[in-house]
This record gives sequence, structure tokens and C-alpha cells, in this order.
Amino acid sequence: MSYAIGASTYETIMENLGGERKNSTNNDEEKLVEEEAGGCGGANLPLHHNRRRIIPSNVVTILVLFTIVTLSCLLLYRSTSARQFFPNLSYFKHGNFSATSSPSSSMVVENSVEKVLEKAAMANRTVIITTLNAAWTRSGSIFDLFLESFRIGNQTEGLLKHVVVVALDKTAYARCRELHPHCYALTTVGVDFSGEAHFMSQDYLKMMWRRIDFLRLVLQMGYSFIFTDADIMWLRQPFSQFYPDTDFQIACDHYWYDSSDLNNSPNGGFNYVKSNNRSIEFYKFWYKSREAFPGKHDQDVLNIIKFDPFIKQIGLKIRFLKTAYFGGFCEPSKDLNLVCTMHANCCIGLDNKIHDLKMVIGDWKNYMGLASNERTSRPRTWTVPRRCG
Repeated sequence: MSYAIGASTYETIMENLGGERKNSTNNDEEKLVEEEAGGCGGANLPLHHNRRRIIPSNVVTILVLFTIVTLSCLLLYRSTSARQFFPNLSYFKHGNFSATSSPSSSMVVENSVEKVLEKAAMANRTVIITTLNAAWTRSGSIFDLFLESFRIGNQTEGLLKHVVVVALDKTAYARCRELHPHCYALTTVGVDFSGEAHFMSQDYLKMMWRRIDFLRLVLQMGYSFIFTDADIMWLRQPFSQFYPDTDFQIACDHYWYDSSDLNNSPNGGFNYVKSNNRSIEFYKFWYKSREAFPGKHDQDVLNIIKFDPFIKQIGLKIRFLKTAYFGGFCEPSKDLNLVCTMHANCCIGLDNKIHDLKMVIGDWKNYMGLASNERTSRPRTWTVPRRCG
């Protein structure tokens, strides 16, 4: 579905929501003039000389007030509530986590983010990123199926060394460390993402928007990325199906036969984004747009702002990926000979996802078990969705 908007969302956001307010404070400089006690060597004057130097009462009052104000500021700085006033100074440690909060949000991230990205990156500074919480990492859940798909896919197992798992809670982080080498802890003070986040719930929306802001940070650090939801099975390497001269390319719930048609229905669960000024500005705009469209998740907002004049203004090149290669339960691929990924989209409920994704794994194993000529002799299709869709 397309959304018509009269004026530029970018202009509306910047006008109504404003930029950052600048607080200017005029600090009067106070000069403290000290009189030397007796000039050079004054400290050696007899005691009775010093007693004659009586400090005026108004100076004493000023010094006492100055001391009280200074001590109060120090106490405020050291207190927990100071984080609300000085977000750059807030600090968090928990087990294997060591993080500082972003000045632009309540996000708290692990200090070693750049090291994790550096270790996982391909030669061209591209990483594969997914996000997980505790509900998706328990044994036999989505994370296990996600990893298995790489291992049984066609030329995909080698890609695992480039996957960065972003854990949204400490349980997911611990589980990731058991199974995978590149894990990154991302959490928000006062928010618990360990449980199942039901579609469009407040926790779900917070998770989706945090993801957008984090991906913006990755781009600013100079890394391109393939973002993939963990409920996407990787069955063939996708690079040959990516468009070479595109800043932002994204999978679809429904594809309308033209990769440049903005009326395609994008799905934010799978996208390939190159790090450059255009993509960085786009992700900033995308994240900021949540304020203009409260209650909508990132995908709905993307469906609106993709028509915004700001996109053309920054020169962002967008392409939509064919469901023949990057399909899902919304619009399944019709030929397993072409499939790169399979997404459990259009599916509500974790148990339903797990059930149908296990069927996807089964279908793929059966397909790969066929002789080469049997596989290519005719199109092979999925037996899913079953509980989903």
C-alpha cells in the first residue's frame, strides 16, 4: 500500500520537531585576587603580623556559598540521577557487558562494538547483522534454526564468520557466546526485551526502532551491512542477486515485478545497505520520522517516507529485491532452484514461526538430497506456510 503525503516529511519533522535546542549561558567571570602575605617570603612573618589581616565578612560569605554550590554539584554528578542530566557520563557494567550510553538516546552499548565489527567484517568492510532476545535464543528456538540454515545452505556456511549477533538482553548475549564467535551486547536502561515481543506491542516497537538507530551507527562507523532477521533461513549466498550500484536494497512482502517501483511492499527484515553519506542521512531521517508517525513501526514508516522528496534530494538509490530469490511466507518463492533466503514473515506467534521454519529446513534437506538432474528438471516448491500465513 502506498501513502500519499502532501509536503516533505523531512521538512515537517525539522519544522515541527525542531533540531537540537542550543542553550547559551553567559557566565560572569569572577576574579579572585589574593594579596601576598608580606610579599616574598611572607609565610615566614611572625604570627602577630598575620593576625592583623582580618578577612571582611562579605568575602567569608561568598567563599562559604561558593563551597556549598561546588559540593552540591559534585554530589549531583556522582548521583545516579545525574545520568539524566549528563547522558554522556552514564556508565553501565553487567557481567560481560561494559557499556556507555549514547548522547542521543537511552541506548547502552558494549565498548567493544568496533572490535566485533572489525573481526567479523569481509574484506570490503561488510558485515551480516541480526538481532536476538532471550525468547529467540532458547534451545531449539529461532537462533538454532538460523545457524543451521547457514550450515546446510549452498555456499553459505563460510558466511557465518561474518555474522554479528546483536543481543538485546544478557540472556541472549550469554547464549550467543555459547554458539557463535561474534556477539555484541546492546541494551537500554530500564527496558527488558528478554520476553517474546508481540507484534506491534510497545516492546516490539522499541526493539524495531532501536535496531534502526543501531544500524545508523554501524553505517557511520564505515561498515556496510546485510541486515537479516533471525527468522530468515539462509540457503544460498545472496551477493550475485544484489544490484551493484545501489545504496539501499530491501526484500519485499510483495514484489510488483519492477525493482525500482516504489509501490513494492518492503520488508525491513532483510536489506543490504552500503555505508556512504546518502545512506547515513537516510537512516537518520528514517529514525527521526518515528516522531512524526507515533505508534507505527519502522516498516510502516519506511513505506511512507520512501515517497518523500528528501530521498531524491540526498540522491539515495533504492532497489527492491525479488521474492523469487528472497521470498517469505507472505509471498513464497516458487522455485527452490532460485531461492537465496526464506523469511517467516506474515506469521504471528513464536511457536508458529518455529514450526514452519522447521518445515523449511526439512524441505531444503529433501531438495538437496535429490540428484542434481532431479533438482533442475522441474521447479521444486515449498510445503509452507502451514501454521503461518
